[in-house]
Amino acid sequence: MRYAFGFIVFLILAISSCRKDFSTNPSTGQLVFSKDTVYLDTIFTNIGSATYNLKVYNRSNDAITIPSIRLENGNQSNYRLNVDGIPGKSFENIDILAKDSIFIFVETTIDINSVADPIYTDKILFDEGINQQDVDLVTLVQDAHFIYPARDPVSMEIDVLTLDGETTSIQGRFLIDAELQFTNEKPYVIYGYAAVGTNQTLTIEAGARIYFHNNSGLIIDRDASLRVNGTLEEKVVFEGDRLEHFFSNVPGQWGTIWMRAGSRENEINHAIIKNGIAGVLVDSDDSENTRTLILRNTEIYNHSNFGILAREANIYGENLVIGSAGEASLACTQGGDYEFIHSTFANYWNNSFRSLPSVLINNFFTYTNDSGDTIIETRDLRSAFFRNCIITGNQNIEFIAENAGNSLFNFSVSNCLIQFNDINNEYANIPELDFNNASFYQSILLNGNPHFRNPQQNDFIIGNESDVINLGNINFAQQVPFDILGINRTQNPDLGAYQHTEF
Repeated sequence: MRYAFGFIVFLILAISSCRKDFSTNPSTGQLVFSKDTVYLDTIFTNIGSATYNLKVYNRSNDAITIPSIRLENGNQSNYRLNVDGIPGKSFENIDILAKDSIFIFVETTIDINSVADPIYTDKILFDEGINQQDVDLVTLVQDAHFIYPARDPVSMEIDVLTLDGETTSIQGRFLIDAELQFTNEKPYVIYGYAAVGTNQTLTIEAGARIYFHNNSGLIIDRDASLRVNGTLEEKVVFEGDRLEHFFSNVPGQWGTIWMRAGSRENEINHAIIKNGIAGVLVDSDDSENTRTLILRNTEIYNHSNFGILAREANIYGENLVIGSAGEASLACTQGGDYEFIHSTFANYWNNSFRSLPSVLINNFFTYTNDSGDTIIETRDLRSAFFRNCIITGNQNIEFIAENAGNSLFNFSVSNCLIQFNDINNEYANIPELDFNNASFYQSILLNGNPHFRNPQQNDFIIGNESDVINLGNINFAQQVPFDILGINRTQNPDLGAYQHTEF
């Protein structure tokens, strides 16, 4: 009985709280708005926008009633409103207390085929007649190619991928032949993982834009290839499918570009890969001589875990820029073969604590066996060469070389800036981190100032106060004669992917 009485009291209070117990005056057209136009940024056809807000202020000393709030296009409008907690497209007698305000939330979903102009507009009308005020609503709608897995018509379960003959839990499907050429005609929006099958090649033209939904990405299977053919003028962009401005630097919006063990001859030229979990995940190539991946003039930014995570892979990179990542910008793990020339690895991640350096190389991996024991297995690090590079970030230690022993550990770093300030002498007795050891390090600049233009925004162009100006080895520079912006560096090469400039 006590609980029933409590419920009745709660119900009475809830009802009474909704009763209007104050007097109001009609609105006189003197409303003030937080903005005169609500831009809902760009959306893809038939994909809902984010929710935007508009604040409506009553600056007067009296409580007022707005007789009507409505969309100019009425029920035919593609916009949706929520006024003071009530959803709809038209509202009557909305009260605002003196010196108070209300929120209006706006969303939209638009089929581009149903509108005459890709710039879709409407208005929110407040009141009528001489007291009428309005706020514009503007949205740009883009058409796109959509790639998504099928759904079982009975169970409604989304199809999952079969890899190496085994069914996985990864939602997605393999691309058909007609989908293996991505053009720059329209963007591509991928739901789930789009996989490239054995003996097939996905070719992406210059200027193409690929957008991934949450938990989506690309998979390049065994004996398959990815060719990204961007140019300096027309880069290829990989990012999440939320186009609104405040999603432009949100990490973890999609999964990864996964090059599975045995994928081959993958090339990425003039691309931007941003805002995923791991920009590129590269597994063993099963060969000492064949490169799994070649990257040229490519920028990889703002990933929640890794920029590049390589596991016993074979990677070559030049004019490569890898910025902020929640763990490491570049992790070359479990051995393999790696070579990077005139590349910039700069991790200024500030979204959470980061336990790994900007660049990590090792020759082992650990796992727990059936008995609960931790097992360490080693693999040969056949080569890991860094030439004319910048390795830095916002931590004291931004380069770690971990040698578990029992396997080859062959690496060298030449003419590079390295951020390594071991204030606690934690690494004092590790031979692989002795920067005076000429077998590993040659012409190293420790803890120099690269003078980046805006590292927090992943802008790693260097200025004329940089310590790395003219420190590059000319022989290495001649292998990569132009920087990532097309500037000749063969005479006085700077370290990293950029020649210096005056900001």
